Amino acid sequence: MKTITSLAAAVTLGLMSASASAAQFKPSVIFDMGGKFDKSFNQAAYTGAEAFKTETGISYGEFEITNEAQREQAMLRMAQRGFSPIVAVGFQQAPIVEKVAKQFPKTEFVIIDAVVDLPNVRSVVFKEHEGSFLVGALAVMKSESDKVGFVGGMDIPLIRKFACGYEQGAKFQADGADVIQNMTGSTPAAWNNPTKGAELAKSQFDKGVDVVYAAAGGTGVGVYQAAVDGSKYAIGVDSNQNYLHPGVMLTSMVKRVDVAVQDAFNDAKNGEFTPGLQALGLKEGGVDWALDEFNRDLVTPEMEARVKEIRDDIIAGKIIVHDYFSTDSCEY
Repeated sequence: MKTITSLAAAVTLGLMSASASAAQFKPSVIFDMGGKFDKSFNQAAYTGAEAFKTETGISYGEFEITNEAQREQAMLRMAQRGFSPIVAVGFQQAPIVEKVAKQFPKTEFVIIDAVVDLPNVRSVVFKEHEGSFLVGALAVMKSESDKVGFVGGMDIPLIRKFACGYEQGAKFQADGADVIQNMTGSTPAAWNNPTKGAELAKSQFDKGVDVVYAAAGGTGVGVYQAAVDGSKYAIGVDSNQNYLHPGVMLTSMVKRVDVAVQDAFNDAKNGEFTPGLQALGLKEGGVDWALDEFNRDLVTPEMEARVKEIRDDIIAGKIIVHDYFSTDSCEY
């Protein structure tokens, strides 16, 4: 009882950020493990919510999950207080969205990275394999050894999807490319373990890897620092992380969770919210690679042109990137 009471207080504090001016429209977001400042997946959602707030002047409710027991209580509290839409960030929230959305059929829900087939739920998924293909090709272009690495967070099919796309891109660019892969763990703690991430990256560097791609949430921070320490290159994920270590971050595979959140808020505000599945890839602007002032000097015009060529061919259907989800394997 004490835990539930404490949670209710915490949720109440989080939701007090919604201003009185927004009494008739109360959007909200529930961040997943790792927190809204993980510099990666959750932070992309936070960026989208903040963009909406800046654009409209309407605040939003929020809650950061720190343990599994909080998921259902947090979502229930938001629904009970009239928040809608409720954006749940992360596939692990799908069972709770399904349960609570059935109890509150007039409330609009959004689940990021999972599918919940209900008439009041929008499911937003991304074609991470397409964006990962691009950065895999770029990694091999930059590599002097033709050995590139991948460090995943929690060992789940979604992260295998990133890894599979990356491997395909690397081997498309160079037949003899060697892709070394490691996962950080099998529990949610794998998203927030920079020390383990650094250890895995260093091990890969010792095997000859000179570019490593991390799809590991907050764990990626350790991977990137290991690249700095080892004078290697790293590739960020979800948010544009190029700014973290200019001169080391080769690029980032951006996943526009920010746009998905902002669009959901705007659609609901304008009475244009639609449920159902949204699958966002290169063609839809849902994923891409990042080129800016922080990595411009690392990418030659020839490399940029080659990535653009591959990107255009994927969008045109000339290159078909195998989706790990389609077979639960990376055979292609």
